Amino acid sequence: MKLVYEVAIAEKIRRMKQRVRWQDPLITARGIDQTRFVLDDGKDNEDEFSFLVIGDSGTGKHQGHNPQRQVAKLMLPHQDECRFMLHTGDVVYLVGSSEYYQQNFLKPYREFIVNGDNYHHIAYDNMTFKFPIFPVPGNHDYYDLPLFWSLVSLGTMPIRRLLQSKLDLDVGWHGSRAGEAYAKAFLDYLKSQMMPGDLAHHLDKHYTAKSDSGYCLRYEPGKFTRVPNRYYTFRYGGIDFFALDSNTFNQPAPIPSTREGDLHRLQLETSRQALEQQKQQILDKVNQLNPYNPIDADQLDDSHAQITQIEEIIVDIEKQLAPKQEVAVDIEQLEWLKNQLIESWNNRQVRGRIIFFHHPPYVTEATKWQQAQTLAIRYHLREVFDAVAETIGSLNQNRPLVDLVFNGHAHCLEYLQTQDTGHADSHINWIVCGGSGFSLRRQRPEGVDLMETFTNNESRLVANSKLFLGRNGQGSQRRRPYSSLRVDVKAGDVPKFVVRPLVAEWYQRQWLHPEIEPFIVGGK
Repeated sequence: MKLVYEVAIAEKIRRMKQRVRWQDPLITARGIDQTRFVLDDGKDNEDEFSFLVIGDSGTGKHQGHNPQRQVAKLMLPHQDECRFMLHTGDVVYLVGSSEYYQQNFLKPYREFIVNGDNYHHIAYDNMTFKFPIFPVPGNHDYYDLPLFWSLVSLGTMPIRRLLQSKLDLDVGWHGSRAGEAYAKAFLDYLKSQMMPGDLAHHLDKHYTAKSDSGYCLRYEPGKFTRVPNRYYTFRYGGIDFFALDSNTFNQPAPIPSTREGDLHRLQLETSRQALEQQKQQILDKVNQLNPYNPIDADQLDDSHAQITQIEEIIVDIEKQLAPKQEVAVDIEQLEWLKNQLIESWNNRQVRGRIIFFHHPPYVTEATKWQQAQTLAIRYHLREVFDAVAETIGSLNQNRPLVDLVFNGHAHCLEYLQTQDTGHADSHINWIVCGGSGFSLRRQRPEGVDLMETFTNNESRLVANSKLFLGRNGQGSQRRRPYSSLRVDVKAGDVPKFVVRPLVAEWYQRQWLHPEIEPFIVGGK
């Protein structure tokens, strides 16, 4: 039986627009850009700066150990030298419930939050960051419980008991309510400003920053720390950052009504049934394990990873099988990204560009490369990049359109480079930072080279992996390297980025801190 439920893309967009009062007459009359903010820390004009990156972090305990907290502790010594943190999504597992923000976000990151020592008394929708945190929503931040599980949870029976399982699934009594908890935690939730006078006062107080596109929100560390929308941009040290919500352009293409299409649909149905059986077999084995036995505890952690991975594949299959007249795509956001990149390349004050969002277009984690959602994300991003390249012509002087792309979703740390893809996403540096707390995944057995088959049946090398840190080894030699990143941005018209992995490895029931060599991307 399904553990998660997801509303349609059109419904996600509609609800998120309501929450930020998208293009409210009072907002548009003031010339406010609801997709931009200014980080008001007095240092945004310095060419050299550093920032942190995490992703797929929002989990509670792992049968006696807490990798999310270990990663947070690794970042603390860098807090004074870094200016902000990017979060690549899946802030709270398993279904983004507001009930779990206390345990799975406030508690592990308490040093980054104003009055964080008293995190027990801070409401998830009233957080203020003394160290700026800029997130994007992940798929789990949008998930809800299926109606059946919701009714059961309201009856106060924990889902793990109903499943007759010893797995401790962080789901609570409900889900994210289609991203409601995420919006209240991180976005400037203007829906609560119901009266015109309240909204006007709020705009007078917080939308006083000026940018190329008009007035925008002012992000003030320690005072007011909200982002304006589910996708947004900001400029820091001459670098344009673009945050995207990939949950609204990851819909797979419809399966054609042909003989081949019908066969593919049948294969997907068969795969789904096999996965459901596999999931039940894992649950049956779990009941024989003792969580207080160290060896069994590790097996429970592995089982938790397997269950969530299977559930994710089932969701991907169901997206393909869902009846639909046309593919739902967030055209408005993609058009926004295209226009923003064109404007960025036409602005001489900008020396570099970074994009971050949840679903990786390029990845060698065991299950992601062939997922239909991965194909959809890659297709739509290529459309945008190709349109930008055509518009700016030789303006980029053979530089990649963006310097770095950060993603999550795959529970690992990975650095890849695209080759000649035949599109404008060629020769770009891609970093997957999705191993910051939740159960890690292995690299695919096919290896580091990513081959893609194009419409003419030509198979071409489109990317290869330079570094992969994920679950590896077997039995007593199994290693779990959880990670975050520190990125140092260097001065120069063509910026250079020094990327330093910060790793906490769970090995033989103890924490190790292996040194991973920093790598350099960009520059001349």
